[in-house]
Amino acid sequence: MASTIHPTAIISPGAELGVDVQVEPYAVIGPHVKLGDRTIVGAHAIVGGHTTVGEECRFSPHSSVGGIPQDLKYKGEPTELVLGKRNMVREFVTIHIGTVTGKGITRIGDANLFMANSHVAHDCTIGNNCVLANCVSLAGHVQLGNNVILGGLVGVHQFVRIGSYAILSAGSMLGTDLTPFCIGQGDRSFLRGINLIGLKRAGMTLDDVKAIKHAYRHFFSTHGHFEDKIQSLPVEFSSNPRVQVMVEFIANAGKRGLCQPPRGAADEDEEFLG
Repeated sequence: MASTIHPTAIISPGAELGVDVQVEPYAVIGPHVKLGDRTIVGAHAIVGGHTTVGEECRFSPHSSVGGIPQDLKYKGEPTELVLGKRNMVREFVTIHIGTVTGKGITRIGDANLFMANSHVAHDCTIGNNCVLANCVSLAGHVQLGNNVILGGLVGVHQFVRIGSYAILSAGSMLGTDLTPFCIGQGDRSFLRGINLIGLKRAGMTLDDVKAIKHAYRHFFSTHGHFEDKIQSLPVEFSSNPRVQVMVEFIANAGKRGLCQPPRGAADEDEEFLG
């Protein structure tokens, strides 16, 4: 099926459009853009930079992707933005290309939802099936795993990592790495516990959830160095593939350190186990 291009849209020479692409009124497509099949670019949306877009993505009106980084060190280098398939980019979202002082690329996986006014800065890496609610702001070099949910008005500091199936409550400001399967909450975020509802929705087994809960208590409810805690984690839990994800994440903690519970915090909600 042929693509549908509104006569007021501006498609630069050199842009590559897949099959059945729709470009709505007054949209702008830059010369180094590649759009996958069945992608829709809404009215007044801009897709610029060296940007590659997978199949069936949708850019809502007034969104802007592939813009130059908000980084004073950027000097016009031909860095990239790559998006996978079925991403939904809502109104006034901004997603920027990478920098040569970073990875040179901002990379986004498949089936993510970027709600209105959210921002993804240069050199970020985002996995699959993530949700960034309204006005979420990711600073440069942030890494998100898969199935991450960030509530409205969340802010994430540069170089922070957020593990898969983690959730960050609305209004939180995260300045440290958030371990997979966990909940972060608060103006300066602390660990609230395990994302039990998210794990249940993901279809994880009861054994997986028990192992994750035990690992959470072992790492965050006892004293000592994380290196020692990794070594002392009982084998019946450390052998669980989900816990291995937690262990690897903690073992590779970045320069920002790990998000931890506040002192005297109670154990996480036991609702899932009844």
